Amino acid sequence: MFDGIQRRVVSLWFPRLASDRVLRRCPVDGPFVLTLNQKNANRIYCLNESATERGLHQSMAFGDARVFCPDLRSQIAEPERDQQFLHLLSRWATRYCPWVGLEGKDGLVMDITGSAHLFGGEDAMLAQMRRRLWRAGLSVRIGCADTRGAAWALAHFGEGIAPRDQSLAALKALPVAALRIDEKMSTALQRLGLRSIGDLAQAARAPLNRRFGPVLLQRLDQALGDLPEVISPQADPPHYAVRMTLPEPIGLLADVMTGTERLLNPLCSKLKTQEMGARQLRLTLRRVDQDQQQVELRLARPLRDATRILPLFARGLAEVDAGFGIDMLRLEATQVESLPAQQINHVSEGGADKLDDLISRLGTRIRLENIQRFLPADSHIPERSFIVAPAAYSAPASGWNSPQPRPICLFPPEPIAGTGATPPAHFRWRRMSLTSGRATGPERITPEWWLEDDNWRSGLRDYWRVETTQGRRLWLFYTPQNPGWFVQGEFA
Repeated sequence: MFDGIQRRVVSLWFPRLASDRVLRRCPVDGPFVLTLNQKNANRIYCLNESATERGLHQSMAFGDARVFCPDLRSQIAEPERDQQFLHLLSRWATRYCPWVGLEGKDGLVMDITGSAHLFGGEDAMLAQMRRRLWRAGLSVRIGCADTRGAAWALAHFGEGIAPRDQSLAALKALPVAALRIDEKMSTALQRLGLRSIGDLAQAARAPLNRRFGPVLLQRLDQALGDLPEVISPQADPPHYAVRMTLPEPIGLLADVMTGTERLLNPLCSKLKTQEMGARQLRLTLRRVDQDQQQVELRLARPLRDATRILPLFARGLAEVDAGFGIDMLRLEATQVESLPAQQINHVSEGGADKLDDLISRLGTRIRLENIQRFLPADSHIPERSFIVAPAAYSAPASGWNSPQPRPICLFPPEPIAGTGATPPAHFRWRRMSLTSGRATGPERITPEWWLEDDNWRSGLRDYWRVETTQGRRLWLFYTPQNPGWFVQGEFA
């Protein structure tokens, strides 16, 4: 039933969103572009108005752009930061109406039904929007109509306000591309002589449906208001923070730990509801003299178990100066990661949990990045058969099996005196005179020709396991192409 309120929709299109975001902080006089690697070439992703006046356009090869414009300035585009900036703009737009949604990668859509009169009418509201965005250094095109499709078409191809209940009159002169259809369909329609929305609205619907499918007519009906189209506002991201104000100041470590425990329980419950885990926590302690102290906790794995997290705060809280007392505690999960629920079985995983807690405890003292582990790598070259990764940001991996034994201690090759293709009977290494006892080998390893490595320029290597009479078990290799003997490792 009609309730007497005509729906009105506003579409905001930011044609230079990416470049405007960058130039707001670092203004540049003259042509400026953002580049991105697309289709195996460095192409223009976004450009400012000065670059457009010089004949440049999006998707143009950057090398060709430099030929047309030698004084062109450029930066690498960051689409993720552009999307974050667009989300900030959507929050700003809620000052005009509560229903604000994203329109692609560079636009916003707003349902201003019933809110335009608060700003003096639609004309005054849109003028204020344009003025505020211009002051912020953003170029924008605005369309207002009864439907979402019509507002989008006006923002991209007309820019204006469509009168109420006159969507067809406002759109009939616009090209068919204004119906939010792809370029291929738009070209096919123009070849049939249907160049404008007015021509398309007067054409027979059955042949269009058979040739182009239901998408074309659906877009047309949405623009004219014959089919509804919802506007979904952006939901606020969950905020993982809790706080507690105390009636009386506290200063004992046991009291602060108890207060932290009371904050951890609701925080972990919220994390569990969202199937997230805390990777970094910040506990803020406010003293009665309004001074604040913070305790940072970085975890080796995402956690939402209060009983495991609480003991990790003990060391940091022990160093807090309570002064004349603490009257407020605030706990915030500053970094979270996905932690979906897992099926519980009879296999105990307590060992892995204890290892993660140990890494977290050590990380509070020497930083998590300094606790490292070895991981296997897919290479037959000894020094490339493993990688070193931070233990907190990697998982233990198997695959250490090797067809031949490898030494526990591996170091850069150290030359020794020797001739011939068999290990020398007597040699001197690290100021020690050694005598070969038993030698096992050779194991021939060829260099990886597709990688450049100065250490392997001498060619292939023949490795030997040599047990000396002095008790040393060494890993020697011989280079036939450039005769020489070297020691590269020592077995346990």
